[in-house]
Amino acid sequence: MFFDKQSQEEQKEYIKLLQVVGSLSNLFSESRTPYLYYRAAENIFCRALNANNLSRGDISFDAFKGSVGIGLKTFVHGNGKKFEKVAEFNKDIEKFRGLNEENIMLKIAELRNNRIAATERAHNTSKKIYHLVTRKDGMFEIHEEEMHYIDLASIKLDRKKTTDKNIFFKDKYNHYKFYIAKSTLYKQFLCNNPIAKFDVEVLDDPFQLLLTDQSEEYYIAHEQDEKFEQIYLPLYSARSGKVEEKSGLNQWNAGGRDRHEDEVYIPIPSWIHQQFEGFFPYDPHSDEKEPFILVLPDGKEIDAKVCQSGGKGFMSKPNKLLGHWILRTILQVPVGRLVTYEDLDRVGIDSALVTKIDDYRFKINFASKGSYADFEEEFKN
Repeated sequence: MFFDKQSQEEQKEYIKLLQVVGSLSNLFSESRTPYLYYRAAENIFCRALNANNLSRGDISFDAFKGSVGIGLKTFVHGNGKKFEKVAEFNKDIEKFRGLNEENIMLKIAELRNNRIAATERAHNTSKKIYHLVTRKDGMFEIHEEEMHYIDLASIKLDRKKTTDKNIFFKDKYNHYKFYIAKSTLYKQFLCNNPIAKFDVEVLDDPFQLLLTDQSEEYYIAHEQDEKFEQIYLPLYSARSGKVEEKSGLNQWNAGGRDRHEDEVYIPIPSWIHQQFEGFFPYDPHSDEKEPFILVLPDGKEIDAKVCQSGGKGFMSKPNKLLGHWILRTILQVPVGRLVTYEDLDRVGIDSALVTKIDDYRFKINFASKGSYADFEEEFKN
């Protein structure tokens, strides 16, 4: 589906890196089953197969390459029939609190589908898959399967298995389990037909390898974006908790002059300029607004600049480019209708993750609900 379409060199590099990291298992465990930390699996996948790493964005894909969005999983193989976490809904608990099992099932299916759809639109993908690395005694297996929307026409509650703690249901594609206490959705993965499998030699003394020059060739400490500074920005007013009617994503509705229907800016709370001084090319003592490049999730590049008095936001140049992408592509809000927080809530996002590549080049992606609030709590003095 995906792996077999990559070059032979990429496939070999991927397997080699998995083998090397798996060989260090005795750093963490004495089990005969090689250990593979999920972050390491994500980093290896993106490095070896030249994919874009999305794992820090907490969205439906962990990576994408070309037109393919990819969910990455690694787990102990067991009997090849494993329920693994695919989504969390802690920030949406009020939407299904007090509902009966069947209505909870339907609400979770709706939320899950909306998130996937928004992620597809943001990254301009036309195909989505799961790529799995399962772990057995002395070996790894690679499996792939299509990532499906939950089919609402065939969804059915499994009343025999459902308890007061877990809701089991299925559709024509998959079996699911929703763990109520943790607001977490699990999907059953069937791993009986690997597309690749290979031995992993677990080293008795992994420290010996780490102290050699050879280890430098394979050492992967952090994902690529961690080398760069990152901030989260709200897609709403951090002061009111709402999308204001005449600013931010509704800047097109402000008065004072004629405005394009797609004119928006993304708010930059003032404390960010103070705590992360120099993050954006912005001088509060100068009237000159320095332009920079903003890279959208699908790789498209647009010009942007910090705007508004006090540098309270940034917009694209021309300003309609960013707005059209957010309003029409991601949120699918009709022209002329005000954006509300409910529109963000519907697709499971309320924040933007901005990564500084260099002084005049930034990447942007969406982040799940509460991402900015958590960021503010951690960093705002």
